[in-house]
Amino acid sequence: MSSFILLGMGMTTSCSDFLDRPSYTASSNADVFSTEEKADMFVQGCYRGVVHSEMYYQLGVGETTMSSCEDGFSSKYQICHYAFDPVTATVNTLFQEEYRVIESTNIAIKYIGRMPETAKRNALLGEAKAIRAFCYYNLIRVYGDVPAIWSPLEDASPGDENAFYPKRTSRDIIYDQIIADLQEAVTYLPWFKESEYATPERLTKQGAYALLARIALSAGGYSLRWNLETNDPSTLKMARREDAARVKELYEIADKACQAVIDRAENKLVEAQNDMSGFQALWYNFDQRNFAITNTEILWELAQYGPNTNSNFNVYAIEGSRGGTFGSRKAMQFMLPSYYLSFDKNDTRRNVTCTNYSIYFLNNGKANDTWVDVGTTFSSVMPGKFRLSWCTEPQAAAQRNLDIPLLRYADVLLMYAETQNYLNNGPTPAAINALKAVRERAGIGDMNIPTDKDGFEDAIAQERKWEFATEFNLRSDLTRMGRLAKEIAQCQQEMKDLSDRKGKYANTPVYRLYKFHKNAQQYGDTFTTLEYIDLTDANEIAQVKDIPSDKSGYTAYQQALQAIVKAHGVTVKDGDLWYPTNMFEAYNSSFNQKAHQLVGFAKGTAGSLQIGSIVYRNPTGSAENGGTYPDWVAGSTGLFYGFKENRSELAPFGNNGPGTPLGDNPNLSQLPGYK
Repeated sequence: MSSFILLGMGMTTSCSDFLDRPSYTASSNADVFSTEEKADMFVQGCYRGVVHSEMYYQLGVGETTMSSCEDGFSSKYQICHYAFDPVTATVNTLFQEEYRVIESTNIAIKYIGRMPETAKRNALLGEAKAIRAFCYYNLIRVYGDVPAIWSPLEDASPGDENAFYPKRTSRDIIYDQIIADLQEAVTYLPWFKESEYATPERLTKQGAYALLARIALSAGGYSLRWNLETNDPSTLKMARREDAARVKELYEIADKACQAVIDRAENKLVEAQNDMSGFQALWYNFDQRNFAITNTEILWELAQYGPNTNSNFNVYAIEGSRGGTFGSRKAMQFMLPSYYLSFDKNDTRRNVTCTNYSIYFLNNGKANDTWVDVGTTFSSVMPGKFRLSWCTEPQAAAQRNLDIPLLRYADVLLMYAETQNYLNNGPTPAAINALKAVRERAGIGDMNIPTDKDGFEDAIAQERKWEFATEFNLRSDLTRMGRLAKEIAQCQQEMKDLSDRKGKYANTPVYRLYKFHKNAQQYGDTFTTLEYIDLTDANEIAQVKDIPSDKSGYTAYQQALQAIVKAHGVTVKDGDLWYPTNMFEAYNSSFNQKAHQLVGFAKGTAGSLQIGSIVYRNPTGSAENGGTYPDWVAGSTGLFYGFKENRSELAPFGNNGPGTPLGDNPNLSQLPGYK
């Protein structure tokens, strides 16, 4: 039998009491579904594997906010930049895992459907159908048309080749089925407050409604399509489905789903608390697993706590750490400086989503050393929503006890704003209020909101970037909105303009003064961002550039820096230290290393970071790179270098022997344009 479909129920994946049960095994499905309690355990197992690391690592970037910073030219780096190859650079495990879960949900749907109807039985049936819908959604947004399998493998006839080697099915057929399934599921599932659950680690009514809205928007939106019969590359195009009436109906379905969650008034955006903005309070408490605070906004998160269930979600998109309490974890993704600089000065989301520091020791990393939140350059701005210090004590270096966020109330608000704008040929008051609610939490409620349809859609797309970066959905959002190629081209040009310091980046400050800050080396530390001052005055810049050649001049130089700091209205306390950074040079440039040594970094560590070297050892500026763009910015391996419109919007099926989609299934056709 082909390994195309991998069977398996999986073990539980939650930290909550309702999932703290021993795994269940049985010799027959009939026995598994003999009671609601056993059926419940089976459904819990279906959650395992629905989000594979390929979704948030290789496929989580390329969306104009974040990129890969691998140490070398790896297959992961290629995929992050759309340089797909069906043999050496595509994603295969995600395909296998989603179909493994689909097989489990097919079993659950079959046998739960035979159980006596009760509220619990119906909820389990709705849950299984929603999980299956999520799996198909993931497959379609990565591969396009994929095989549709709606029954367990045990029901297949031994002589039915199509059951074991199914062909691609039109995504429209699959979308229509899973949308119908979700419309049924929302009638069965309880609202969160009416459920027995303490966390949103299992799907409830609002989670299913939000998922329905997301999938309906994708079904009605743009996607890369081609003639499935001829597989002719010339038929490849970004388009909606041809049935305009159905497209409108899909937007109406999404609109009503969002409206149902909003009208329920059970959910809201996390608000400011203590000294934290609302956005920081959301992600700090999410990382700390303070469900009582985050439950109002998180509609569904995938449970990832326990010795057998931890994923490596919090391994890649971090601020990077070298030794100490947090261990040595190398950041493999970084925030594009064009994105970092796009935020309004009052937007509280920037310093949560982006860190202007990384964690490193001053000298040798021994127990008595000092760890520092060292200021970084434009080529090494790191992700911050899931930073190491905000997490709880991990079970192991790669097991950070961090759930995977899947659906948020902020997403419901922005999807609702989008559907209202589309259906009414312009933003309604309800659409404007939904967008404004997200902005007000971010501190930019006074920002202008366009009143025309296209302008409002532009605002929604930008807002999604500011709100959802590093949550591995933006790539799909830009695709379904028909904006991916446009946004990638714009981002590539903006990075060139930043590198050249022209256009809107003509006055971007080159030099920055960072305040020296020791890292607390404690889980639960609320630290967010290094204090800094951007320098624009020529006299101040001249003083800063004149770094003394030996320690004998350090005291006088530090006094000069502190005088500059005071001139900017910043109080200097006893013991405060400041150091300059050339933001357009590499982190390990000669100037920046000398600056780091001013505050105690040893020569051997002054130019090192626990970040993929492909960026931090390279400058951002073209002038700082000898008059040409740095390799990571532009060129043969530069930003999104592999993207080809009307091809790269989807990944090809892997074709490298057993364990790959084409290697296991001879009836599958390849994405046109790939051999």
